[in-house]
Amino acid sequence: MLGDTSFDDGAGGDRPGRRALILVENLSVPFDRRVWQECTTLRDAGWTVDVICPRGTARDTEAEAEIDGVRIHRYPLRAATGGPAGYLREYGAALWHTVRLARKVGPVDVVHACNPPDLLFLPALWLKRRGARFVFDQHDLIPELYLSRFGRGKDLLYRAVCALERMTYRAADVVLATNESYKDVAVHRGGRRPADVFVVRSAPATDRFRPVPPEPGLKCGKPHLLCYLGVMGPQDGVDYALRALAKLRDDLGRTDWHAVFVGSGDAFDAMVELSRRLGLSEQVRFTGRIPDSDLVRYLSTADVCLSPDPRNPLNDVSTMNKVLEYMAMGRPIVSFDLREARVSAGDAAVYAPANDEAEFAALVAMLLDDPELRARMGKTGQERIGGQLSWRNSQRSLLAAYAAACRDHTPVSAGAPFRTGRRPRR
Repeated sequence: MLGDTSFDDGAGGDRPGRRALILVENLSVPFDRRVWQECTTLRDAGWTVDVICPRGTARDTEAEAEIDGVRIHRYPLRAATGGPAGYLREYGAALWHTVRLARKVGPVDVVHACNPPDLLFLPALWLKRRGARFVFDQHDLIPELYLSRFGRGKDLLYRAVCALERMTYRAADVVLATNESYKDVAVHRGGRRPADVFVVRSAPATDRFRPVPPEPGLKCGKPHLLCYLGVMGPQDGVDYALRALAKLRDDLGRTDWHAVFVGSGDAFDAMVELSRRLGLSEQVRFTGRIPDSDLVRYLSTADVCLSPDPRNPLNDVSTMNKVLEYMAMGRPIVSFDLREARVSAGDAAVYAPANDEAEFAALVAMLLDDPELRARMGKTGQERIGGQLSWRNSQRSLLAAYAAACRDHTPVSAGAPFRTGRRPRR
């Protein structure tokens, strides 16, 4: 439970029968850590929680599951390929399955939709007409994502995603923003009142990210281990990290390191090929997705962790989960100089000028030569995760958002029929 947090304002708790339905399209649950933390927070506050999400590939593969009191309804979904037409197919299938499963769940008090994409306001509106309140959980700024990922400029599709974002803001009763930069967008671009936007930061699960004794064998005979953890998409900067490592070896003469890249994504194969072209295959290992136990072993052994996200319209204002996870593990970080990277990491990272691979390499070398600085930075990161960036603070904000959404809202009866808008058959 959440200590002195009060639920008498309508967030749930002392009002039995409150039900929340969380809609996710981007990841399966509980693999989506932020969504899972929100689920368990609401559950502990007395809510009945259902989730609709796609099935995973290696995990979260069951169509139906109940995990720790949270009911999860999953649908099959093939990831987009082939450009805009592929995304239309993916999103169309996701919307159809979401509505189908929402009818199965029945009446809810809150529908909580997590982007991307900015299309889930459509089933949310359908549920809103049936008595639900709509909480929009903005994980990504889709217009900025479009500009950063596709490089097509402000074309017709860009204007379309801006229109979808506006419609989502307009439909929502309250908005959850992952940081203050996203809140500014909701207020100034989305026209939302500041009182209707709640900052719910992502935070590592401390029971998952807990250091264990380092294993020198993971360094493959080298004195130092460098580690990257995260998604490998076109905007995530793995190519910047690889080119910086090539400069670390060729320009700075450093061969006293081994690097491991943990994670996957649609740029994974291209990054493995780039590593080969740069002659890094002997010093760089790509693991793909690995079990948590192995991930913790690598992070506990790493001397320096890499956050190579280049500056672009999305990355500059986004909070990177990997930065928070490195900090939870007490690892020093090399990052490019991004606005929200500094907000999150503070003195737990050193910052290269945006997209400057040579300076990124130089900062890696500097940290490898200064174990005392690495230790201080790691301690700073852990203190920040345990303090101002802890999930406890986000829990309070999440519950305050639900209280605001449900103010003056009569709970939906668990036994009420789910109105479809059709006349009953005779």
